[in-house]
Amino acid sequence: MAKVTVRYWAAAKAAAGVAEEPHDAATLAEALQAARERHPGEFVRVLQRCSFLVDGDPVGTRGHETVRLADGGTVEVLPPFAGG
Repeated sequence: MAKVTVRYWAAAKAAAGVAEEPHDAATLAEALQAARERHPGEFVRVLQRCSFLVDGDPVGTRGHETVRLADGGTVEVLPPFAGG
């Protein structure tokens, strides 16, 4: 299991009530499930619209269960942003 930092931006940050937090997870799917359990309600709805970066690389359409996390890595949770 990797120790990662999950960083929340914009609406995800507001819904979680924190800018970042540590999680122990082997995959992106596990990290996101732990975050959902920690922040039920509005955060879960916001997360459905988010895109993700893992160590700076976009996840895109890959299955979250296939995205392995590295110890000391970072997951960025990016809701849709307004503007150009």
